[in-house]
Amino acid sequence: MSHIASKLKALKLELSDDLLVHLILISLPAQYGQFKVSYNCQKEKWTLNELISYCVQEEERLKQDKTESAHLASISKDKGKKRKNIEVAKGPAQKKQQQDKESCFFCNKPGHVKKDCTKYHAWRAKKGTFLTLVCF
Repeated sequence: MSHIASKLKALKLELSDDLLVHLILISLPAQYGQFKVSYNCQKEKWTLNELISYCVQEEERLKQDKTESAHLASISKDKGKKRKNIEVAKGPAQKKQQQDKESCFFCNKPGHVKKDCTKYHAWRAKKGTFLTLVCF
């Protein structure tokens, strides 16, 4: 900020020290909130050199108060695939018996699938939409 003030002096536009101190206080980050409040509560105004020294002290205080933290990120090996619950086998491995019996997803009766279901075709015809299969 003092660099900008020196450039403005070269252009014959001088800023008062009070205005420069105020601009510096505005440009401070949010961590210096208590510092700004303490300046505003005092009756005396600081010079530019006093402000710099107080800012250095406040910076040291913030460094001491700062607690170190680390963020841990991990990537799973299955690359986002969902895992199914695996049941623990209590005896020899058994195949599911339902694989042999096909059941219809529409009427839930075994022995046929949805595309061969007479009730499903009747329902589609009644609804007015026909099932068209395209084979390439």
